[in-house]
Formats: sequence, C-alpha cells, structure tokens
Amino acid sequence: MSDKPTFSIDLDSLKTRRKDTTPESQGRVDAAGEQHGFVNREPNRKRGRQPSPRVGQVHAKVMPNVADEIADEAKRRGVQQGVIIEEAWVLYKNR
Repeated sequence: MSDKPTFSIDLDSLKTRRKDTTPESQGRVDAAGEQHGFVNREPNRKRGRQPSPRVGQVHAKVMPNVADEIADEAKRRGVQQGVIIEEAWVLYKNR
C-alpha cells in the first residue's frame, strides 16, 4: 500500500448560519464595499417585463371565437392584428 496520508475533513465541525439580511446590515455591507471602491455601475431597473415602446398601446381582450376570426383575417391579408382592430374602430366611429 501507499504511505500517503489520507485526506479527510471533519464535516461535523462545519455549521450553517443564516445571513443577516436586515436593511441595516445591507447598508453596512454597501458602505464597506464603497470604501473599497466597489460601486454599483448599473442603473436601478425595475424587474420583469419592460414597458412597450408604443405609448398608449391597447391590448384588446376579446372572446376566443372573435380572436380567432381577427387572427385569420390578419393572416389572410398579411397584416398585424392591430391593423384589423384599428380599421374596425374607424368603421365604428363613422357609424
């Protein structure tokens, strides 16, 4: 056999502990990081889906059979579904 000592770690001596996540502790962590030159260079962003670039965009909620008919017509004509809805609105206003 080999004369090499076996490598072992005493796992019983390892303990888990909860991180302190209170706002006060987070402030201390941020301050310590800033002292050492660590700064957040990313702007504060909201999580989740970003807002639509179109201002006032309307998302119509319609019955499933109407949605299917709008989708079929848009596909048949090669336009976006919003075009069909805009044309329907013009017809409604002119009525």
